[in-house]
Amino acid sequence: MTKCSVDSELGCSLMEGIFQRRSFWPKKTSVRPLPTNSNSTLKVTSPSDSKGRHGGSRKTASLNSISPKPPPKLDEKLVTTPNLVRSRPSTSSHKSQGARPSDAARNSSSSSATSSLKQQSQSQELTDMKRLRREPNGLYTEPNRASTDHHQSYESKALVPTSSGNVMPLGHLGNLKPLRTGNSMITDLPDSTNKTRYYHQRKLSDSRIGNNGVMGNITRKPSNENPKSGGRFLGLLNKLDPEALKSMGNEEYKQGRFKEALALYNQAIALNANKASYHSNKSAALIGLGHLMEAVIECREAIQIEPSYHRAHHRLATLYLRLGEAEKALNHYKYSSPTDSEYIAKAQALQTHLSRCIEARNLRDWNTLLKEARCAISSGADSAPQIYAFQAEALLKLHRHQEAYATFRKGPKFQIDSCTQFFGPAASAYMLIIQAQLYMTMGRLEDAVALAQKAARLDSSNNEVTTVLRRVLAVESARLRGNQLFNASKFLEACVKYNEGLDHDPYNTILLCNRAACRSKLGQFEKAVEDCTMALIVQPSYSKARLRRANCNAKLERWEASIQDYEMLIRETPGDEEVGRALFEAKIQLKKQRGEDIKDMKFGSNLVFISNNERFRHFVTSPGMSVVLFCNKTSHKQVLQLLEQVCKRYPSVYFLKVEVEDHPYLAKSESVSSVPAFKIYKNGSRVKEIPGNNRELLESSVKLYSS
Repeated sequence: MTKCSVDSELGCSLMEGIFQRRSFWPKKTSVRPLPTNSNSTLKVTSPSDSKGRHGGSRKTASLNSISPKPPPKLDEKLVTTPNLVRSRPSTSSHKSQGARPSDAARNSSSSSATSSLKQQSQSQELTDMKRLRREPNGLYTEPNRASTDHHQSYESKALVPTSSGNVMPLGHLGNLKPLRTGNSMITDLPDSTNKTRYYHQRKLSDSRIGNNGVMGNITRKPSNENPKSGGRFLGLLNKLDPEALKSMGNEEYKQGRFKEALALYNQAIALNANKASYHSNKSAALIGLGHLMEAVIECREAIQIEPSYHRAHHRLATLYLRLGEAEKALNHYKYSSPTDSEYIAKAQALQTHLSRCIEARNLRDWNTLLKEARCAISSGADSAPQIYAFQAEALLKLHRHQEAYATFRKGPKFQIDSCTQFFGPAASAYMLIIQAQLYMTMGRLEDAVALAQKAARLDSSNNEVTTVLRRVLAVESARLRGNQLFNASKFLEACVKYNEGLDHDPYNTILLCNRAACRSKLGQFEKAVEDCTMALIVQPSYSKARLRRANCNAKLERWEASIQDYEMLIRETPGDEEVGRALFEAKIQLKKQRGEDIKDMKFGSNLVFISNNERFRHFVTSPGMSVVLFCNKTSHKQVLQLLEQVCKRYPSVYFLKVEVEDHPYLAKSESVSSVPAFKIYKNGSRVKEIPGNNRELLESSVKLYSS
């Protein structure tokens, strides 16, 4: 390029002085693209660069021999970028000003510098380029001085490359690589505005996610790292991101894995406890696990954080409805949006049924109480312990003790401390005394005493609670004293004590059965049968009362009734030899009473060897159960031993042995395809076939069909 005249240089210097003064104003300017020839222009950064955007061109002035500014010193950082790509012109420069001193600087830059300055600049350029080649991991500066050299370049007015995006094509970079990919790279950009920082942050985040991410127009080289490391990194980020944890919890919840979902929601809350949705979602997981009271606490927490959280209000209202708190349910349904008339109608219906339950209980109208309690449960209060207590109490008062106990067992199971905190001490005390009365009736007197005492501690001023406590203590005292007298063979005195206990609880199964034992010892078998029958009405599974009634009926020579009870007991305990012997004796006596032949009947003789077809048909068609073994004469000794062992455990069952060599017609008529084989007959019909020598299957089948 030709050299410019001195006049032009003076003109440029004059204009430079003017615009340098203007450059003190904090305007953001940019310059036109530099030419890409090999004689790149050397530029000096003006003071206004401290306000410019990184990547935008800065105001420059031509170096002139008569310029009042001294040339850059050698220790200043001179950075040149030969053969740079053309930077895109900034539109802001055309809007902000017309003629710029930088234009004159570019027109005269090829000839305005003195020869000494050229030598200095060329020497410095070669030095810098060599240093840059030796530092492949640095971006224009040393890695360990990246953040500090940037500030020094402003203070010493170091030369920096002019570029619109601070990025160059990969082909022009040579062996240069970005300095860092962390956030420090963004903070090192000089005077970045918030918009610029956001742009670079987005580009850098894009480059982190993929293996071939792009930052600006610089393509990142594919990494040789293990691809699993990226998954571990994302997993770590998810563990630190409460929203990601919530999303993971939602997926677990949709799959029905409530325990896993609860753990993820807990982690999200640990990171951010002030997000209402986390607590609301946690309550949903707790509902799935059946922890309703804990779910209520989480819903309350969500509403406290965000009072207008409609979903939390709706969920809390539904919880209150299920727990029988109709008034609270109505209150929160009104806050939920959109208002659901169906749920409000349910809450109102529940409120009506609860009012009727309280009224019926006060009037001691137990049938109405039972009806309204069931209606309340069907209205949505399926987990309300107080309503189940209403229903159990009504059944107790109606002497439907077994139903009352079944209703109690079907109801919700909450810890008493949780019930006290949620429903209050009075409601908890009421539920405890109902449970105590149930236990007392079913013979669990020690548990009944403990529950009644706890109820008295919760509500000591309640007369009903103290009355139940006195009753339970009196019944327990009568049982203990009566047992002592019975063991001392003082049967009459023991009977009196049991009577005292029954005055407080007329349907107590323990006292009824114990009094029956005393009356049996006193020869009062008819009264003993009555006591046992009453105990079995209250508790049909009370086997001790059934055995005592069977024995008393046998004493009264009521053989059919006695056999009926013995057979029921033998089904429950098929290996009980005492019951089996009693059953056998009762059958002998019944046959005697009917005048039948009993000469071949012996206890333990339920193993029969079949000698003819008529005898086989007699056993398999008779009422009851028979087990037939089809075998060979000599080769099945082990199977015969098994038959004998099982036979002793089930004395009420006939076991028949058929040797197929002597009775081939029986084997054919009964469709025996292989031996040994067992066949089970009940009431004349073949119900089971067991091939081979399977003892477990044989015993389980005998037990099943004999019951």
